Amino acid sequence: MSKVINQQIKLLSKSMKLSAFQAYEQVLRDSIDNKWSYEEFLLHLLQTEAQSRKQNKLLRYKRQAKFPFEKSLEEFELSKLQHIEPTIIFELSSCDFIKKKENIILIGNPGTGKTHLSIALGLKACLNGLRVLFTTAANLATELIEAESEQRLGKLIKQLSKIDLLILDELSYLSFNKYQSELLFQVISERSERGSLIISTNLEFSKWEDLFPDTLLTNALIDRVTFNSHILNMNGDSYRLSKSLD
Repeated sequence: MSKVINQQIKLLSKSMKLSAFQAYEQVLRDSIDNKWSYEEFLLHLLQTEAQSRKQNKLLRYKRQAKFPFEKSLEEFELSKLQHIEPTIIFELSSCDFIKKKENIILIGNPGTGKTHLSIALGLKACLNGLRVLFTTAANLATELIEAESEQRLGKLIKQLSKIDLLILDELSYLSFNKYQSELLFQVISERSERGSLIISTNLEFSKWEDLFPDTLLTNALIDRVTFNSHILNMNGDSYRLSKSLD
């Protein structure tokens, strides 16, 4: 009889999407060992389910974010930042900047940890139940062009507008043609005061004209991304090189 009941519990748990209930035996054993009351057993089972759902939600958010790899803030050596106080990073890690629809611009020479820091802040956002998407500026430009050719550009821009934090990495290496620039500008304009951006770049704002052919559009783009922004000077010794030498 107990085997039949066990199967019924698992089938009902699966149909009701109660994943922790499907593995209730461990909680049951704990309840016997600790002499829990029925109410305590039920409470621990519900707590196990709640924790399982929280973990699954985090995994889903991290998968949807499309991080190329995971880098935590705890792994980042804040002492190597030459122009930024660690307290500023700790404040940003609370993700209040996302709730306030603010941006972060990371400007600095190669190897100083811009990508690491942007991913770490993105992971913090996922932990806070916020929707994140990581992409390079070049990949996003390509995706926008492809979406336009397949007549799904409006759908893609709508999807991007629902992202709480859009991380644009490597706005430095490749220049964009006029049409790509206009599409990127459209995405960024749509996010103005509606969602947050993290942009990492090797170039000072005065050199962004090297990336975009239209001066007026470039100035408008800079105006959009710097509004309500935290601009962090990441220039310094190569963080990547120092880590490889450790």
